[in-house]
Amino acid sequence: MFTDEQWARIEPLLPSNHGRRGHPFGEHRRVVEGIAYRYRTGIPWRDLPREQFGPWQTVWKRHRRYAADGTWDRVLTQVLVEADAAGMIDWAVSVDATIARAHQHATNTARPDQDTGGRGESEETAADRG
Repeated sequence: MFTDEQWARIEPLLPSNHGRRGHPFGEHRRVVEGIAYRYRTGIPWRDLPREQFGPWQTVWKRHRRYAADGTWDRVLTQVLVEADAAGMIDWAVSVDATIARAHQHATNTARPDQDTGGRGESEETAADRG
């Protein structure tokens, strides 16, 4: 789970209940920890421990909402900015020029010798033959 120091960095970046109509958000920390737990363990949403994180539907809906409204992008950007300022990120980039070719059957395109029903270059119409 998040330490208090980690949570102090993340919490201000999450949407508040101020001005929100309808049912207010529940405790952010419990839900965000449920999202992190799910990704860390690789379990399905339905298998989240309810007693620890609440209903899985709530955790899933909040994750989906945060992904759609850009909340996760803001959190990631802020965490990266802080880590970069602290010198914790090595920005070395490795570029590989390897080409991985797919087998002809791995694509959804037709092979050149396969009849696609369209007119090919070698086909003539009656008007072309004169």
